[in-house]
Amino acid sequence: MVRLAILIAIIGVFLYIPLGLHVLAKSAPQADAKDTSAIDPDAIDAVKRMAAYLHTLKSYQIIDDVTQDDVLEDGLIVQSTSKVDYLLARPNRMRIEITSDERHRLYLYDGKNFTVWARLVNYYATVPAPPTIGELFEKITDKYDIELPLYDLYNWGNKDEDINKIKTAVDIGPSTVEGVTCEHYAFHQEGVDWQIWIQLGEFPLPRKLVITTLTDDARPQHSDTLSWNLAPSFNDGAFAFDPPPDAKRVVLEGQQADATEKGK
Repeated sequence: MVRLAILIAIIGVFLYIPLGLHVLAKSAPQADAKDTSAIDPDAIDAVKRMAAYLHTLKSYQIIDDVTQDDVLEDGLIVQSTSKVDYLLARPNRMRIEITSDERHRLYLYDGKNFTVWARLVNYYATVPAPPTIGELFEKITDKYDIELPLYDLYNWGNKDEDINKIKTAVDIGPSTVEGVTCEHYAFHQEGVDWQIWIQLGEFPLPRKLVITTLTDDARPQHSDTLSWNLAPSFNDGAFAFDPPPDAKRVVLEGQQADATEKGK
């Protein structure tokens, strides 16, 4: 998924002819400045409120219906779908299960260890994990090149640069996502356009995200449709991995490099 931090990457969350953009033929510093006339402050405030609200949630479950465009070598776009079952309990427990026609992955984090299980081939790997979800996201991305679903949705808004990257922000208007009344917003930033549907009312939850990659001539899209449970039922066992008897443990890419360094 295009990361919402790049797009927002979200996120990453998850469409292009800028609305109301001007070219100011003045001094160089003015020409380089952000054209604030292209940014609706209400749209910016909406995503800020959404991010602030999400950071207050202690636990939640998301069912994410994902649609992804893949561009083949000849330029043909092939669309695939998957489902993500995402359970999170701050600060240090997380369970993510991804199912599609091609794969079935389970990611588990219990505050001490991170495990990935490829169910179809029955291989798994477990590595020591940092003490918080935020640190885990950074470690497995940087060290193991694993990008978990909704990574940027979890982190978005923590840095001012997330907002500063936005060049165009538009409030499209009311819309409905699976029976839920939302406000629809569209944004543009370098290399990506993205749209988000935020639930109206006291629970400003993101209900849908569409991301378009502009750096590819085919302009592939990624979309997430999110169903939320803000009071999930779970116990500690939901985040621990008990491998099947015939499961094979493998070394997660990056661990071998660590072992080499320690042997020097």
